[in-house]
Amino acid sequence: MEGLRFRQVHLDFHTSEHIAGIGAEFDSTQFRKALVRGHVDSVTLFSKCHHGWSYHPTKINEMHPNLNFDLLGEQLKVCEELGIKAPVYLSAGLDEKEAVRHPEWLVRREDDSTDAPADFVSKPGYHTLCFRSDYLELLLAEIEEVMQRYHPCGIFLDISAVRPCYCHNCRRDILARGKDPRDIVAVMEQAEFVYENYAGKVREMVRKYSKTCTVFHNGGHISRGRRDIAFYNTHLELESLPTGGWGYDHFPMSASYAANLGMEYLGMTGKFHSSWGEFGGFKHPNALRFESSLSLAMGAKCSIGDQLHPSGRMDMATYDLIGTAYSEVEEKEKWCKDAVPCADVAVLSEEAVNCNAADRDMKFWGDIGANRALLEGNYLYSFIDCEEDFSKYRLLILPDTIRLDEVLNEKLTAYLNQGGKLFASGRSGLYQDADVFALDFGADFDGAVENKPGYVLWGPPNEEIAARVMYEQGYQLANVKGEVIVERQNSYFNRDIRHFCSHQHTPNNPSEKYPAGIATEKTIYIGWDLFSDYGKRGSLHSKQLIVKAINMLLGENRTLEVSLPDRGIVTLAKQISDHRYVSHLLFSYTSIRGEGHIGEGAYPMEVIEDIVPLYNVEMKVNLPEKITDVYLAPQGQSIPYSRADGGISFIVPEVNCHQMVVLDYESDKI
Repeated sequence: MEGLRFRQVHLDFHTSEHIAGIGAEFDSTQFRKALVRGHVDSVTLFSKCHHGWSYHPTKINEMHPNLNFDLLGEQLKVCEELGIKAPVYLSAGLDEKEAVRHPEWLVRREDDSTDAPADFVSKPGYHTLCFRSDYLELLLAEIEEVMQRYHPCGIFLDISAVRPCYCHNCRRDILARGKDPRDIVAVMEQAEFVYENYAGKVREMVRKYSKTCTVFHNGGHISRGRRDIAFYNTHLELESLPTGGWGYDHFPMSASYAANLGMEYLGMTGKFHSSWGEFGGFKHPNALRFESSLSLAMGAKCSIGDQLHPSGRMDMATYDLIGTAYSEVEEKEKWCKDAVPCADVAVLSEEAVNCNAADRDMKFWGDIGANRALLEGNYLYSFIDCEEDFSKYRLLILPDTIRLDEVLNEKLTAYLNQGGKLFASGRSGLYQDADVFALDFGADFDGAVENKPGYVLWGPPNEEIAARVMYEQGYQLANVKGEVIVERQNSYFNRDIRHFCSHQHTPNNPSEKYPAGIATEKTIYIGWDLFSDYGKRGSLHSKQLIVKAINMLLGENRTLEVSLPDRGIVTLAKQISDHRYVSHLLFSYTSIRGEGHIGEGAYPMEVIEDIVPLYNVEMKVNLPEKITDVYLAPQGQSIPYSRADGGISFIVPEVNCHQMVVLDYESDKI
């Protein structure tokens, strides 16, 4: 099976039946010109949209009533002539035409109201269909028709996820199993059965006609810890539009988990100023340059979302914009192909350990805080689940809520016995069913601190120790045997109806001190929900404390150090067959420009406009192989380096948005 291409466009085409002249201005020459100008080598094209209409002749569905030719077929012809791959899109979970005709097919909430995606809560829009209804047979027939008629290289199925449903079919199934449809556990069990049946039947249908056709089910998020769901796909497309509510630090977390699954993956952003469905919205070209480069740096291929106008005419300004980014990607591909990301640190994800499908919209603040601290600290890291091989990593982080069952306890104990290091916080490291440490952290767990917020006695190097506020829950320690590396003070009292002080919370009581951070030879434990505190609040001292603990445990065993600022990003990947490492350095700052909106909610619109170059970036790299050359890519310019302390040091003369540094090595280890 041919691998994914590096430069994909996801060409949305959700088009109302109330618009005339669908595809009337489509011109194959103009379509070809746009793809060439955009340096596109793969484009996802539409068979059926969220409105439910097909964009080609069909015996199974209905062609859009205002389209009078085979638009998909004509697009595919151009792609074939250009050697461009063209996966075919079908809306799976949404089909508004059928939702209106068959309300009995709709997903239902517990109160029997109809389900709708969050984006459409506050305005008219699409309704989600249940795959336990007869709709599934219609969808499978639509897929079969596409496979027979067009023999596509890929099938992209949108809005498909494990979701709770209380429709009459799902309730009947739950009751037939002797379960109660008022029990969320039984409802989610049914949701899993429904999704498994849907995904399995889709796979059977596609494989009936092709052994190589790719299949991807898009649910908007790849759940960490749900390898079973991920493996229904042949590859992953990580939807992460920074200006669409995801933000710029979401994709690195998502990609660093996907990198461990043994599958190819795309980073999916958009050309829009905001998000999907925005006609006439344009990012600054520097934003797309950065986002495409970030995909490469995180081991992903690239996908940029666009939306075709109902007329069928491609917007050439959009393809000038996309071409700015993809012309650079095209030059860089040879240093990114088959590259394996390297990591010193792994975060055992809160989502992977604690999540079930009912929590798909839940924010795991410990994961978010860990991701931000590691990204800003320029560490090489991965997010992992319990199935990952822990021995690949020098340090394992358990953020805030990772309680241990028997299997995980045994795996972590073996990891420590083999020389691994462990950094835990909050309730991490406790038994699953008891507030007792399962591992030796050099102290006993003694329950939650009553006073909230609390204060950490902390001073970074060359600064005075001060009582700095920690808003999240603190925890008490007893019988301390390890080294106390940080202490806690409580407030005088909690703010409540009996008493309060000042505008926010009561100050620290300086007459008392308690141990809050304990170090042993192989572990550090911090007695706060530290990573959640940084994820929610972003306090400098929370990050400094995280960094201190990581550096204490890693010591000299850090693969890479770099003098990038906190908004800089560094990664390292290995191209084994080419006997080289490639380090990616990125830098851009973001600005807040207004608000984006999802349903009735608003979020700050984080954008990139200007790129500020960095000069003379210092790097030190410690690798097991003997380095024979260091050069900049794609420029091919060699840079001097020196050997010291078992590693090499060099200076990168300039980082202008994105710079790759290649380190060739001898094929045999020294």
